[in-house]
Amino acid sequence: MSDFRSDTVTQPSKAMRDLMSRALVGDDVYGDDPTVNKLQDYAAERMGKQAALFCSSGTQANLLAIMAHCQRGDEYICGQNAHNYKYEGGGAAVLGSVQPQPVENSSDGSLCLSKVKAAIKSDDFHFAKSRLLSLENTIGGKVLPMDYVNSLRPFVDQHNLALHLDGARVFNAIIKSGQDERKLVAPFDSFTICLSKGLGAPIGSLLLGSEELITTATRIRKMLGGGMRQAGIIAAAGHYALENNVKRLAEDHANAVFLAEQLASIEELECDPSAVQTNIVYANCRRNQSGPLAEELAKQGILMTAGSPMRFVSHLNVNQQDIQTLIAAIKQFYVSH
Repeated sequence: MSDFRSDTVTQPSKAMRDLMSRALVGDDVYGDDPTVNKLQDYAAERMGKQAALFCSSGTQANLLAIMAHCQRGDEYICGQNAHNYKYEGGGAAVLGSVQPQPVENSSDGSLCLSKVKAAIKSDDFHFAKSRLLSLENTIGGKVLPMDYVNSLRPFVDQHNLALHLDGARVFNAIIKSGQDERKLVAPFDSFTICLSKGLGAPIGSLLLGSEELITTATRIRKMLGGGMRQAGIIAAAGHYALENNVKRLAEDHANAVFLAEQLASIEELECDPSAVQTNIVYANCRRNQSGPLAEELAKQGILMTAGSPMRFVSHLNVNQQDIQTLIAAIKQFYVSH
């Protein structure tokens, strides 16, 4: 089976599984799982932050950050297409009583800071208190421009906001931009890393920030039922992913460009290879047949996400032969339809 739905479908390698089987474990709620502690310390040191917290998912890590930065009745400002606004079940509002204030994303994924400024509430008891600005990198496969990232810190300081980054695919942004890891995340008070997407771990994300923020987030994680016990088994996989699977993300980016070029060669599809920056490819069906196409491909063991546009994601378990098989199957579909 070839699965192009997401990079969340990656399978742990044999080396990763072997490491998991040998992991030293303790009780992470007591703070004495050595493998979890090793992962958290390694990530914090590597990325230039004071502390890190191992979480079950990126959704949980984002929620912990928002709730650690904001109180009930506060608001956070984010993109209209932000994952923590659009795709995380409204957790900040439902569980944190924190109001999201979405702002339209620009074409490059950024948020126009003049629009953000206009969304910041004045000090008036009619309004929720604006406390946090949340960005995402990558977003829709796009890398935020570094000049823009560098402009964020002065802006939030001027307006007394904290700054969070949903960095689920932040290493895709780092590899594509060629930026130093620490430099890219330095402006942010907190950020997340998803270990179970392109990095290939089976589960887990990290939240990084100051010691004070991580202490608060740890308390909230427990309150939300996120305290894990012998979590070193999965933390070992995350550590392996960070040490071994970052540089190889460039292969996924190259495969995504190759996939986009092949999709663009199919008359019935619209796809712009020049728009591909990392590992996510979008294409439209001229005949609006993405649903039937996905159903036919699934019968052949090829999974994709139907829609307008369709989304294809490259990852460590997809190679160029898989892409060629996908393209041949799509062409055959249009021959028979």
